Amino acid sequence: MIEKKHLTRRAFLRLGGAGLAVAALAACAPSADVLTPGPDPSPTPKPDAAPATAPASATTAAKPGKADVELALTATPTTVSLFAGAATQVWQYQGEVLKGDPSHLQPLPDTYLGPIIRIKKGQRLRVNFTNDIAQETIVHWHGLHVPADMDGHPRFAINRGESYQYDFQILNRAGTYWYHPHPHGITGPQVYAGLAGFFLVSDDEEQALGLPSGEFDIPLVIQDRLFDANNQLAYLTGGMMDRMMGFLGDQILVNGKPDFTLDVATRPYRLRLLNGSNSRIYKLAWDDGSPLTVIGNDGGLLEKPVQRPYITLAPAERVELWVDFSDRPVGSQIVLQSLPFISEGGGMMGGGMMRGGMMGGGMAGTTQEQGAAFDILTVRVVKESTERPRLPQRLSTIERIPANEAVTTRSVALTMRPPTGWTLNGRTFEMTAVAAEERVKLGTTEIWEFINNGSGMGVGMLPHPIHMHGQQFQILDRQIDRAGRAAWESLSQGFVDEGWKDTVLVMPGERVRVIRRFADFTGLFLYHCHNLEHEDMGMMRNFEIVA
Repeated sequence: MIEKKHLTRRAFLRLGGAGLAVAALAACAPSADVLTPGPDPSPTPKPDAAPATAPASATTAAKPGKADVELALTATPTTVSLFAGAATQVWQYQGEVLKGDPSHLQPLPDTYLGPIIRIKKGQRLRVNFTNDIAQETIVHWHGLHVPADMDGHPRFAINRGESYQYDFQILNRAGTYWYHPHPHGITGPQVYAGLAGFFLVSDDEEQALGLPSGEFDIPLVIQDRLFDANNQLAYLTGGMMDRMMGFLGDQILVNGKPDFTLDVATRPYRLRLLNGSNSRIYKLAWDDGSPLTVIGNDGGLLEKPVQRPYITLAPAERVELWVDFSDRPVGSQIVLQSLPFISEGGGMMGGGMMRGGMMGGGMAGTTQEQGAAFDILTVRVVKESTERPRLPQRLSTIERIPANEAVTTRSVALTMRPPTGWTLNGRTFEMTAVAAEERVKLGTTEIWEFINNGSGMGVGMLPHPIHMHGQQFQILDRQIDRAGRAAWESLSQGFVDEGWKDTVLVMPGERVRVIRRFADFTGLFLYHCHNLEHEDMGMMRNFEIVA
């Protein structure tokens, strides 16, 4: 059972510095038991409240019409061998193609990650999802534009033994999307336990480019994990500090595997990178200083390739790289690293608060800190190839949304407010509640401004990756204040703000304006911080699209 604790104003005022932040969080964070993945015969009770807008038959009734592709997908406990010794208990999505070509579902061997779903724009997809884990859960199709009851809102979460049928048309352009759990308060531990997978969409525009395909088009999810001496996943070992800051592991896994090595030939590749970590931000760069050529991000291909000295990738963000190994000799190797950076802004804790409660100098000092340096993966050139596909100088057509099309601008403040916790405009998540300023008229365009200025008390100056469900948005601009400039400058050259986005990193002291259209579907959708510990604490709200 998740229980809220409260901190009195008098007790709050007696606190200061890092102690204030930790005690404030202890007062507001859910005190739920951390569930170890694995078989458990007792399901988690389902919340009593059901939304008035939820169709009574949502979990059972098949929608009329024929699907082009039909899948069975189950969240289930299992084990996987990651290290020598005991197998690791995990939760995993397992799938089966019920209708359509078997290539629509691509299992990844020897990993806890779910199968890759491959589908084409315009196709109608039906997914029969079954929950076989010991918590309630639901699946969110991250980045997809789907009806409200298909989006994986927590109000539709199902208990163990229950099923939910998804049925929707693929409206998105070609791109790298993904799927993961979205129950309220327990998304973090479920993703951490292994529940995630790629969802790759293709279309005619992309296929006409002749980009690397098949074995030369490689999806890679980057995650950090912490393991105990028996090879089992350890989570929230830092208690309240982990909840406030976001949980960080000290072991990097790529596609669910430690010490990942990618063998390549001397030719170009398309690498699709997803940050699937709960809270860790990556500053990705090659160890020899080679620039990175970006061809796509959250919402698919860019208009044209761009180069970056490094890539800043926050939780839930994706980036697609064109990497040409043609000039590298067989036997050579190159390492993709995450470079060190400053993660916190100014204020009382702005020098860089370490998880042990000590003040630092801003740059992380251990491998379990945000901003620490890591090796991500090693690429080994193992064979010659004579294939030399050319990098297209024009990748796609993107309609720019003019700022003057917006009918209003909404401001969203990202703050820590004891005893409430992490908030959006001072509010935390309520299952079906919508504030007046969170109602949007169908068919309109709006500008949303996300403002990360902390709480005004030196608490809360952390980065927040903000995700909006539904249609994708475009980033208009960023503004950074003086207090947050050092942290911002340590990452800003790696932002890929071109094209369509569904997640944007808002640094301490930063204001980011995005513009988006609200078309096609009415109902409740979510916007939230994709630091999953922040989300689980309630840094998530509904917005409602009304006719």
